[in-house]
Amino acid sequence: MISFNLVTPQEMKKKIADRVRARRLDLNLSQQTLSSKSGVSYGVLKKFEQTGQISLESLLKLALILGVMDNFNTLFAPKKPELAVTLDELMAESDRKRGRK
Repeated sequence: MISFNLVTPQEMKKKIADRVRARRLDLNLSQQTLSSKSGVSYGVLKKFEQTGQISLESLLKLALILGVMDNFNTLFAPKKPELAVTLDELMAESDRKRGRK
């Protein structure tokens, strides 16, 4: 199954930043309070909410404080295997662990 995603990385960064801001406000936290609790500097948090630009480590720190760290557990998780039509198809599946390029 082919999935087409028409969202650019820049648009996705901004969507994530908007969701973090909304979650922060839902929890009635100021930027300063979230900054203090997470260990992410106030300037980095402010820039993130405006532009979507942030390091992965800082994003994870924010996610922990905002109670959404579990959402990262499914990011890039292996897909559940589909039911094989035949035993031969099941046996033919490769366990290749490296890329080709």
